[in-house]
Amino acid sequence: MTKARLAAQSRAQLDRRFREFGSSKTYAAPVRGWIKAIRAALGMSTAQLAARLKIKQPSLVALEQSEAAGTMELATLRRVAEALDCTVVYALVPNKPLDAMVRDRARAFNRKRRAPVEHSMLLENQKVKVKAKDAAARLDEIVRETNPRLFWD
Repeated sequence: MTKARLAAQSRAQLDRRFREFGSSKTYAAPVRGWIKAIRAALGMSTAQLAARLKIKQPSLVALEQSEAAGTMELATLRRVAEALDCTVVYALVPNKPLDAMVRDRARAFNRKRRAPVEHSMLLENQKVKVKAKDAAARLDEIVRETNPRLFWD
C-alpha cells in the first residue's frame, strides 16, 4: 500500500472518530478552569481537595490558577482529576475534517507546482482553461497518488 493510500485510510478512520466528538466548542474549558468548576460544583473546599492530594491549600489554589492559565502539566491534571473522581480526556480535535485539510494543502501544492508553467503559457497568450470537473478529478488524483508529506513544505 502506498504512503498516500495509507495516510488516506488513517485520515478516514480519524475523521470518523472526530465526528463522534461533535463541535470542539462543546469541550471548551470554563473560564476559571475545570478543576475549580468541578470542585465548586461538588461543594468541596480548596482545603478539602488539597488534603486529598496531600498538598497544602495554597498549592491547590496555584494548581487551579495554573490550569485556568493553560500552563498545568498533563500528569498533574490527571492526578487532580483522580482526586476529584474524574477522568482526563485528552484529544486534539481538528477544526475541520483531516481530509479537507489535506485537500486544501494538495490544492496549494498543485497551484505552486503549476505556477511557472501557467505563467509562461500566459506570457505566450496560450492560457489553458481547465473545467471545474477536470480540476476536481485532477485534485482527487493528486491526493490519492502523491505522498502527503510533500503537501506540507
